[in-house]
Amino acid sequence: MNKVILMGRLTRDPEVRYTQTNNTLVASFSLAVNRRFARQGEERQADFINIVAWSKLGEFCSKYFKKGQQVGVIGRIQTRTWDDDQGTKHYITEVVAEEAYFADSKREGDGSNAFENTFGNTAPGNMGADFEVSSSDDLPF
Repeated sequence: MNKVILMGRLTRDPEVRYTQTNNTLVASFSLAVNRRFARQGEERQADFINIVAWSKLGEFCSKYFKKGQQVGVIGRIQTRTWDDDQGTKHYITEVVAEEAYFADSKREGDGSNAFENTFGNTAPGNMGADFEVSSSDDLPF
C-alpha cells in the first residue's frame, strides 16, 4: 500500500503548469512538515516535501492555498527520473495529492468562516459539492 498523510505549512504559493499533450492543469508546492520529536537542547526539525496536485484538485490548491498556510494532504509517493539536455539523469520523489484540506483554525485575511475551513474536503468525488451558508445562524452548532 502506498498512502501518505501529511500536515504542514506551504513554503511557497502553488505553481501552476499545464501538460503539453492534453493541457491538463498541475499545481506544485512544497510543505514544511515538522518532525514529531526534537533532540533535547535542539530546535525541532522539519522535512520539506514536494507535492503535486492534478486537474480539479490542482485548481483548488492553486486558488486557495497560500504560502505559510497550514494544510493537510493525503496522497501517494511517486518517484520518477528524466534526462536533461546534457544527458544527466535526474531523480525526484514527490507526493501526488489525492485529497487536500485546510488545517488552520482560521484562514487569515479573507473573512471565511470556520464551516468552510473545517469542511474543506477536496477529494475528487466531492469537487462538485458546493455548500451555501447564508449566515452563521444557519449552522446547527
